Amino acid sequence: MIEHTWTVGALTRHIRETLELDYRLQDVWLEGEVSNFTQAQSGHLYFTLKDPDAQIRCVMWRAQAERLAALPNHGDRVEVHGKVTVYAPRGEYQVVCDHLKPAGLGDLHRQFELLKAKLEAEGLFDPARKRPIPAFPRQIGVVTSPTAAAFQDVQNVLRRRWPAVEVILSPAQVQGEKAPPEIIAALNALNAHTGVDVILVVRGGGSLEDLWCFNDERVARAVAASRIPVVSGVGHETDFTLADFAADLRAPTPSAAAELVTPDRQEYMQAVDILGVRAGRALEQSLDRARRQVEGYERALRHLAPGARIQEARRRVQALGERAARQVRSDIALHRQRLVGMRAALDGVSPRRTLARGYAVVTRAGDNALLTDAAGAPPDTVINVRLNAGSLRARVEAPPGKERDDE
Repeated sequence: MIEHTWTVGALTRHIRETLELDYRLQDVWLEGEVSNFTQAQSGHLYFTLKDPDAQIRCVMWRAQAERLAALPNHGDRVEVHGKVTVYAPRGEYQVVCDHLKPAGLGDLHRQFELLKAKLEAEGLFDPARKRPIPAFPRQIGVVTSPTAAAFQDVQNVLRRRWPAVEVILSPAQVQGEKAPPEIIAALNALNAHTGVDVILVVRGGGSLEDLWCFNDERVARAVAASRIPVVSGVGHETDFTLADFAADLRAPTPSAAAELVTPDRQEYMQAVDILGVRAGRALEQSLDRARRQVEGYERALRHLAPGARIQEARRRVQALGERAARQVRSDIALHRQRLVGMRAALDGVSPRRTLARGYAVVTRAGDNALLTDAAGAPPDTVINVRLNAGSLRARVEAPPGKERDDE
């Protein structure tokens, strides 16, 4: 007997028909915890419903989703109504839901809220205890799985933004029961490293269950106890863990965590270029001011220098000499005029003019005394007679007479 060989498509269609022919599976109410919730651009809702024993994929089409008062969140416990069918392209069975209502918080979410309240009451999340992140870290420690995409994302961001930083990986599992002790050990190893400036605890997105190791109380306390500032970048922007609250800074994603702890090289290069231009301008202005100041000093020195002062004294002496020469010439001319006047006056009373009229000047030869009286020349007295032209020597023969001058 030859056994019938199924094709994949035929077997999938058979399973689907079998499920859809079972009326009990076409009208089911199902309770569980929401995980991996996604709303597509089309408006359809995709999520997983799970309990401690199993999980099943669910879908709600847009027409039914639009009637919901509120969308469920990760960890919400809900009740859904729908029918069981098979998604043929992947060969997966799923529940197509037409109704969804809250059934209270899921167990994991309830544990999260209770533990969060406990640690918050202890002050573990107090903003006052959080430390600033260094602006220019030289070494960055990373706690994550070495094979995780999150580690590659962090490295890409760090190389792009700040290539000079040194990355030190402290490997740890970031999912599952073994993850909490490995994360704690990785944190302790980095804290023992004296050169690390900041620690990144990172992991990519996932369900609440996938991220649950970061809600472990031991992990939260280890993050808070780190002597080195810790930045948490776990999951997506909407995911929050206790490690996020205990960390010194929470980043929405691993890439964002790498951006928050490093300066942007391009921004600083642009800033350096701008500062270089400003410094060049300031230097030029300073040199111009210094040049003008030096020129002023040079002018002052030229004015105060001995050579300049000597030259100025020479000009003053020359000016004074010219002024004195003009004054002397003026004085000489004035004196000449005075001498001419005095000569004219003297000529008016000069004996020569008297002699020119026939008079003579008679002096005794012995003592050259001027004779104005005949009594001063007794007989035999030798006399000198000065005429207008020449002179005579004579001897007195007659005694002085008493004749009148007009006789």
